Amino acid sequence: MSISRDPQKIHELLTRGVAEIYPTKEALEKLLLSGKRMRLYMGVDPTSPYLHIGHALQLRKLRQFQDLGHEVILLIGSFTGMIGDPTDKTAARKRLTRAEVMTNAKTYKKQASKILSFTGTHAAKMMFNDKWLSRFTFADVLDLAGHFTIQQLIQRDMFQRRLQEDKPISLPEFLYPLMQGYDSVAMDVDLEIGGSDQTFNMLVGRTLMKALKNKEKFVMTLKLLTNDEGKKMSKSEGGCIALSDTPEEMFGKIMAMDDSVIIPYFELATDVPVNEIEKLQKAMKGGVNPRDLKARLARTVVALYHSAAVADKAAAHFVRVFQAKEKPSDMPTVKARGTIVDVLVVAKIAASKTDARRLIAQGGVKVDDVVVTDVEMTVKHGSVIQKGKRYFVRAI
Repeated sequence: MSISRDPQKIHELLTRGVAEIYPTKEALEKLLLSGKRMRLYMGVDPTSPYLHIGHALQLRKLRQFQDLGHEVILLIGSFTGMIGDPTDKTAARKRLTRAEVMTNAKTYKKQASKILSFTGTHAAKMMFNDKWLSRFTFADVLDLAGHFTIQQLIQRDMFQRRLQEDKPISLPEFLYPLMQGYDSVAMDVDLEIGGSDQTFNMLVGRTLMKALKNKEKFVMTLKLLTNDEGKKMSKSEGGCIALSDTPEEMFGKIMAMDDSVIIPYFELATDVPVNEIEKLQKAMKGGVNPRDLKARLARTVVALYHSAAVADKAAAHFVRVFQAKEKPSDMPTVKARGTIVDVLVVAKIAASKTDARRLIAQGGVKVDDVVVTDVEMTVKHGSVIQKGKRYFVRAI
């Protein structure tokens, strides 16, 4: 299988959206220009049923490697997902069962297929880390832990914050970096890709690769999509665009974003050329209406995951529903009975009953134009359920 050594494509690969490369960008560039076929991966813990734009940034970087002919792996944290990565978490996560984790991951391949190709000459692979981590004995854990000190692992920012706030750190959370690090060893990879918030975990893997295989593992960290307060736009932090969102939801969520994220989104989440983005940035500073740029961004993103024609329809829907304040005439229907919580879950407006109650508590759900405050309210036949400002469904 031939490997592309196109200098321009490799330059784009190593610079756009990239925060850091370990040990150095120059070393990785030299390897790519040599034509060596690399084996690389990104990992996702299935703590939710959907992948989002944050994951898409990493998937899109994987796709760039795939297009050059390299071997790419989407690793599902079927074991680590039961614990959950403690990165940026000021409190311990709720532990998930394996059944919950596997249910969440059920459609990940379909969602990731919007970006990666799982067929053809350079088909991407999907792997599951319970294949090796579930077989660990206590002796194996001790051997792995022997490569690190308590001082090294406790350095993590979120652990330091919890200690200062007198909040507990569970032992499984503490050992999480070892598990993620061992994934690299088990798959014998050359490179790991992840968000810059994953730097600590990925460097643990780099240490283990050197110690156990005497092999240099590269680490590429990517910039994060953050809101105007510097918070990551993710499932837990909000402002999250799921790859499974409808085109109308995607479009509406982007239009609702703060103006400050427009240019970063163009850079990280689209294929718009860098020189064109620089022109857009100058236009913003020159006084162009940010709403026009957001509309272009929304069309671009929706077209990436659906099509240009669908993006045009989503734009028309936004104008009709949110600017003209009309309800969509062709809203989807859901066959569901019971409380509003039950209906929200069946209609896939909420990922779980807990998520549904959270949406209601935040005032984000309306039934027939009235904000829902009672989680036990019964939804009547023909009622229009609205989530936020962007999503409508009729109960039948």
